[in-house]
Amino acid sequence: MNPQAPVNAATKDHWLTVVYYRFHAWSGKRPFWAGLFTLLGGVPIAYFPYADVRLGNITIAMATTGGAGALIIGVLLITLGLALWFQQGIRIFAGVATLLLGLVSLPVSNLGGFFMGFLCALLGGCLALSWVPGAPAEEADPVMAVAGPGPHEKETDYATETTAHANGGRNSAG
Repeated sequence: MNPQAPVNAATKDHWLTVVYYRFHAWSGKRPFWAGLFTLLGGVPIAYFPYADVRLGNITIAMATTGGAGALIIGVLLITLGLALWFQQGIRIFAGVATLLLGLVSLPVSNLGGFFMGFLCALLGGCLALSWVPGAPAEEADPVMAVAGPGPHEKETDYATETTAHANGGRNSAG
């Protein structure tokens, strides 16, 4: 089977193959990995302040005074992760907010969910800031990609009569 071929549910492809290709097409048009790491970063940040670890008959409670703050940070990171999947236009805001929430989680939430949530949030925020939607192959100009920009006719593209570049570089102040 050709992976480049369009998927048609009416063909005799296995339903798992159809689901895989549809998911791959869906996740390729959005910052999927940024949303996934942001979402995964929010889980340990929100979970660990409320978790109890049992070692035999001993219960260790990791509750801190910042439990409510940790819950808010975790829920916001999960929300930002989902927003990155479904609202690609807010990727810059979500990336910056994810980075800031990840940094704030260090003192608030047991060292950012024992560094697991902190590192996932930082990775998700960086991926969200670096992701850009791809241009279709038809819109790309192959000449500009190989040769670079051509020579300019003027010294600057924005030279008008009111700039210092007009009239031989002289500007009247009066």
